[in-house]
Amino acid sequence: MSTDFDAIVVGSGISGGWAAKELCEQGLKTLVLERGRHLDHPSSEYTDFQAPWDMEHRGMVPELYDEQGRYLMLKRKGWTYRNEFIQFFVDEKDHPYSYPEDRPFMWTRGYQLGGRSLTWARQSYRWGPKDFEANAKDGHGVDWPIRYDDLAPWYDHVEAFAGISGAQDGLPDLPDGDFLKPWEMSCAEDFVSANINQNFDDRHMIIGRCANLSETRDVHTSLGRGTCQSRNYCMRGCSYGAYFSSLSATLPAAERTGNLTVMADAIVSEVVFDPETKRATHVKVIDYHTKEERLFSARVIFLNASAIASTHILLNSRSETTPNGLANSSGQLGNYIMDHFGHAGANGTVPGFDDRFEFGRKPTGIYIPNYRHDRREEQGFHRGFGFQGGARRSRSTHSGTRAGIGAEAKSGVGDWQTWSFGIGMFGEMLPYADNTVRLHPTKTDAWGIPLAHLDCHIRENERKMIRQAEIDAVELLTAGGCTNIASARTPDDEHVLVGGKTHEMGGACMGHDPSTSVLNAWNQTHDAANLFVTDGACMSSCGTANPSLTYMALTARAARHAVELLKEGQL
Repeated sequence: MSTDFDAIVVGSGISGGWAAKELCEQGLKTLVLERGRHLDHPSSEYTDFQAPWDMEHRGMVPELYDEQGRYLMLKRKGWTYRNEFIQFFVDEKDHPYSYPEDRPFMWTRGYQLGGRSLTWARQSYRWGPKDFEANAKDGHGVDWPIRYDDLAPWYDHVEAFAGISGAQDGLPDLPDGDFLKPWEMSCAEDFVSANINQNFDDRHMIIGRCANLSETRDVHTSLGRGTCQSRNYCMRGCSYGAYFSSLSATLPAAERTGNLTVMADAIVSEVVFDPETKRATHVKVIDYHTKEERLFSARVIFLNASAIASTHILLNSRSETTPNGLANSSGQLGNYIMDHFGHAGANGTVPGFDDRFEFGRKPTGIYIPNYRHDRREEQGFHRGFGFQGGARRSRSTHSGTRAGIGAEAKSGVGDWQTWSFGIGMFGEMLPYADNTVRLHPTKTDAWGIPLAHLDCHIRENERKMIRQAEIDAVELLTAGGCTNIASARTPDDEHVLVGGKTHEMGGACMGHDPSTSVLNAWNQTHDAANLFVTDGACMSSCGTANPSLTYMALTARAARHAVELLKEGQL
């Protein structure tokens, strides 16, 4: 394999796949480096065609894992802890990281080609104008160097290719886009939505926008992608290519250009910087199996390893001229780590509709966008939160997860339950400079790289949101016509586990001023113009909407800009 390329992309997940596609389609010979194993699409590791009774342990994780201390942090997340797709998640026992004992951080990773694009929840929302203006308005964090209008055409661009299903809702704080036809709400969701919209002027419940093909366009069928079958087996891997992932969409698009080279089992430890030219020249790669080191050079380098991993690579890129890490002349590298947080919500019963049932399992629920912008004086906290959830009607089941045999265990199994409805909050964490990732001073991993040390926690502003979200959740379900409403929230004295939403952001924030930020308006590092960071590390705030669509748009925009600079001879 040649060691010289036009471009190198580190990471093959959602943003890395987009970087590869855009750079290859613009004619650049591009190397994608993935620290995990190679996967094909469809893969023999997909389990989406296995019936429940064909699954090992019926899809449940063996108790032996607890005894061995495996996947302990992933288990705390709950719904991701299933044997049918645990192969797509990292065992932190094999890949450790560090955090203060009293402030654990949940860092969920996927080390395989395609990364976490195989397991994301596919909720795809544009950020609105207020999301990009919030830092400047309330003074928290670094002002975004871009605004919504800068990104709007790139949202169009990525939506058309990825395939985002959604309705044209006409909400100013949640801009509409280039959508496929929306999934339908269930009768219970329609009922609750209509009541909420009738009772509130500022709170709207819509069908979730998601990256599952409700229909196909030529751009999708040309890649062999088919429509979603409404099976809700998405995290098992989708053999239909119906949900957007790097494996089903961007990497195949990059490959058909003839410009793509993929190297798996390639752990990037650092980026090499030339102080004379002020350019990043190489990436240092350690072979996962042999631990052999190699250098690869390129004119342009994109870091897309994930917010924490990309920041970690920059921190570890130390030399005489960059003793505190590459692109860290501001001293801000590793600061402002954020994630959405939950820990409050409510559920209830939807009366009536006893003669109606859902057919299939649609890939999305409902969404209630943030309605608390610009209400600091009234509510006592900055920013706000939204809700996600939905209605369901299920049968009673034994499922093998509780004790009991014989007639007692069988009694009632298969009986239809009433319609239930639940929502959970997605809160916006303020960007705090002292929520950080650093290199551990003494501990290293199996490849000799210092561990990432994560120190991140919520503050009183977020606690106030959690208290208010519980109140709001009850109000919403009451207005929605639900009964038997029960709410829940994390007590004030209990630690809120950051990282649980798997939306970690920050670490190499964008900004106007090189003295207070790491990246400029085009996702270039201020200190090395040919080094770009376009994954979650670049985010200057975290909003309340799921961020992946924004990563895609930022990446496509930055990649096109990098190509223009190359053509102009500036890189």
